[in-house]
Amino acid sequence: MHSLFEMSMPWWEFVLRAVVVYAAVLVLVRLTGKRTVGQFTPFDLLLVVLLGNAVQNSLIGEDVSLLGGLILATTLLGLNWSVGFLTARSARADRWIEGEPVVLARDGEVLLRVLRRENVSRADFESAKRKSECDDDAKIAIAVLETSGAITIIQRDKP
Repeated sequence: MHSLFEMSMPWWEFVLRAVVVYAAVLVLVRLTGKRTVGQFTPFDLLLVVLLGNAVQNSLIGEDVSLLGGLILATTLLGLNWSVGFLTARSARADRWIEGEPVVLARDGEVLLRVLRRENVSRADFESAKRKSECDDDAKIAIAVLETSGAITIIQRDKP
């Protein structure tokens, strides 16, 4: 029973490890683009599982105590809450962490370079068109890749 609470490193090292890993993974996820979060595929699920496994040792080190795990969980949840708090109150932080919406099509013209730059496949774009009941590119007033990774399509007014 004693080994459940006996940590192999000081409590503050758990907090420091959690902060460093959280920040690094946040930057990496942000750099990989919006599609990673917004359009979850089986490949993306696999990536998240493997990513979690990859950073596990960076977080926990050699510690297997219950207390160490609880400190890590509390720190990660606190960091996540803090990021939400910050982005809700600072437009600059929100833009840096969440990014900005990106126009994928305007006035019936699909911006293929932008699709490629944002790693949005034509198949994903066509799927968004079907969800918006838009059967023709010419009907698109604007298509936007939202910060969540979702694609919003607004159709032109029907004459």
